[in-house]
Amino acid sequence: MVSQNVVVSDAKTGIITVSTVSNSSVFTPSAQKPPTAHGYISISKKKLLKNLEINGAQSQRLNSWVDSMRASSPTHLKSLSSFSSEEEHNSWIKRHPSALDMFERIIEEARGKQIVMFLDYDGTLSPIVDDPDRAFMTSKMRRTVKKMAKSFPTSIVTGRCIDKVYSFVKLAELYYAGSHGMDIKGPTKGFSRYNKDKPSVLYQPAGDFLPMIDEVYKQLVEKTKSTPGTKVENNKFCLSVHFRCVDEKKWSELALKVRSVVNNYPTLKLSQGRKVFEIRPMIKWDKGKALEFLLESLGFENCNDVFPIYIGDDKTDEDAFKLLRERGQGFGILVSKFPKDTSASYSLQDPPQVMNFLQRLVDWKQMQQ
Repeated sequence: MVSQNVVVSDAKTGIITVSTVSNSSVFTPSAQKPPTAHGYISISKKKLLKNLEINGAQSQRLNSWVDSMRASSPTHLKSLSSFSSEEEHNSWIKRHPSALDMFERIIEEARGKQIVMFLDYDGTLSPIVDDPDRAFMTSKMRRTVKKMAKSFPTSIVTGRCIDKVYSFVKLAELYYAGSHGMDIKGPTKGFSRYNKDKPSVLYQPAGDFLPMIDEVYKQLVEKTKSTPGTKVENNKFCLSVHFRCVDEKKWSELALKVRSVVNNYPTLKLSQGRKVFEIRPMIKWDKGKALEFLLESLGFENCNDVFPIYIGDDKTDEDAFKLLRERGQGFGILVSKFPKDTSASYSLQDPPQVMNFLQRLVDWKQMQQ
């Protein structure tokens, strides 16, 4: 009788174990019951194959997540770029040229129309930093955004909760769409000339999910506390699990922990951004829907002379980029130093270039007055 190692997967945890089993006890129809001594398990051929199939699927999904986690890492992207051919990079730039290089063309398209600005925060107005609580925008960027709000209706659309992003931006004249657009508020009364005769915007399409979000937040904090470097952020209507400071060797372990919690809540969905897991209610609402809602609130729902510009750096901003393409009005600008699949029309490399672009828009507007 020959003994073999058999891989058995726990379908709930995804943990893989190896046990020694008898060849005859698993594969022989007339096999006798194996001894109960340590190192033996009883498992049918059918069940074994099913376990192996489950294990393979889980392993494939996990590997996919880890690959995606690596791909979201700026360090990883930088290393990849050194191997990318100059021809490929130039091809991407041709499809998504610099908004600074194409500024005159953009202005020509916008001439005679009302520009409406939509800005992501992290990676767009502020640099991506290791500690999300220290993602401060510069004073110069704040002054530039303040001037933007005087020239055009301006909104911050972010995955952060409104209170958090407001503590960074500190401008009462802006519209704020937090929690990936699931928490929308207008400017403080009297601070913006664009909402003088309108009530302050307030829209929370995921209000019923608040108790669940708080519950999952507590579970994630408890579940991930043993993984050094992990930070769980409660964004009111959604959650973020930051792994920017987590050792790459621990990424697969962290992914399993996060999935094990979220899998118990079928009305929540798990996605991934730049070194962050995002947990959101499974409703038909995203940054693109938020953009639409804000345009409607500003009175531009069915206008042909509106020109929305959305600037962002994350996967969640793609919903807004796609919406603008579908509308055939305005365009999206992706903030990235490296080629990425995107529905944006133009590109900028980093927050300093974003500030330069915004300042040029302000200067152009002032020249028109």
